[in-house]
Amino acid sequence: MREKIFLATLACLAGFSLPAWPAGGGGGGGGGGSSVQELDPDLRAGQTAVKAEQWSEAVGHLDKAIRTDPKNADAWNLLGFAYRHMGQMDKSFQHYEKALELNPRHRDAHEYVGEAYLQVGQLEGAEKHLKALDKLCWFPCEQYTELKEKIEKFKRTRVGG
Repeated sequence: MREKIFLATLACLAGFSLPAWPAGGGGGGGGGGSSVQELDPDLRAGQTAVKAEQWSEAVGHLDKAIRTDPKNADAWNLLGFAYRHMGQMDKSFQHYEKALELNPRHRDAHEYVGEAYLQVGQLEGAEKHLKALDKLCWFPCEQYTELKEKIEKFKRTRVGG
């Protein structure tokens, strides 16, 4: 019993949104009873396309994935990520917003939407999501660190500070 409590505590400290890569668990939709969930084939194909930077292909698969499971925050987040890399910022923001509506603790979505705000020159939006990550990460997490570094770089290059 102590081991289960310890593992549950570690999971809480690590955060609840794990990256949704093919070898990982993801868990954006949540709610399955088994400990190992089978990834939707379209989500898996979308993740593979994102890794390969094949943005149009990723969008096609991820769009199917959110139609299959509209509550999968990982799929919505990756769809926002793909649209951002295609330069379609309005769609990108819409999909990140949906991912965060479904899972307000989704660390990757906070990081990526913060990066999107920097991409369109809106420092305040990025800082808002950095603050959210600061609250979500008990210890500095990768998403917080990366967004913070990008904000600092943005300030150096854009604001002159």
